[in-house]
Amino acid sequence: MLSEEDRIRYDRQIMLDGIGEEGQEKLLAGTVLIAGAGGLGSAIAYYLAAAGIGTIRIVDRDRVEWSNLNRQILHGEADIGRAKVQSAEEKLKGLNSKIRIEALEAEINEASLPGLIEGCNLILDGMDNFPTRYLLNDEALERGIPFIYGGIQGLMGMTTVILPGRTPCLRCLFPQAPPLQKFPVLGTTPGIIGLIQAQEAVKYLTGVGRLLAGRLLVYNGLETRFSEIQVEPNPTCPVCASKRRS
Repeated sequence: MLSEEDRIRYDRQIMLDGIGEEGQEKLLAGTVLIAGAGGLGSAIAYYLAAAGIGTIRIVDRDRVEWSNLNRQILHGEADIGRAKVQSAEEKLKGLNSKIRIEALEAEINEASLPGLIEGCNLILDGMDNFPTRYLLNDEALERGIPFIYGGIQGLMGMTTVILPGRTPCLRCLFPQAPPLQKFPVLGTTPGIIGLIQAQEAVKYLTGVGRLLAGRLLVYNGLETRFSEIQVEPNPTCPVCASKRRS
């Protein structure tokens, strides 16, 4: 049940067709995992907190460095050396003190991931490497939890929504991981992709609109252009083929 303060705070999105008070209640009841408090995670977390997602669990093992500050807007100069999740929790609580922020300083690996995901309705990818993304993808499929992928490099980015049993999974799209390496990035790129991921999360939790399911949205910042690729499941995918609905 929304309080009067909720009705005032979220008034503009409650006005949206398909959301209303019922949709806002769904957001406040939602629990999401944001994997990473870096460039993508910063944008995702800020806007999901602003939208009133009831519980935001944000996980990262790193500490804030100077080189993060061109894109990781959860953090500032005063946060250098602090745990990213500590900095993130402070900023997000300052933005919306009425929601629950679960800031976990932890490595995402095979052993930790089941516990990190427990109780979540949705997983959002804020990572910068494919080995961890594959772990998130595989666990999401195993548990039947939607997974919103986002990737960036330079002025380029892409995102899609993976619905277990219904859409191609991350391993269908990228059967082989690109090599781990330091890559260039303009700070606006993870902002743009992260905001689209956050928007898809709100759409999923409220049931409004058409999700980026089975569609890979590609952003070209050099030309300021979006394009869309229809993606099909890999019939021999070692992860999702056996779980796919007929």
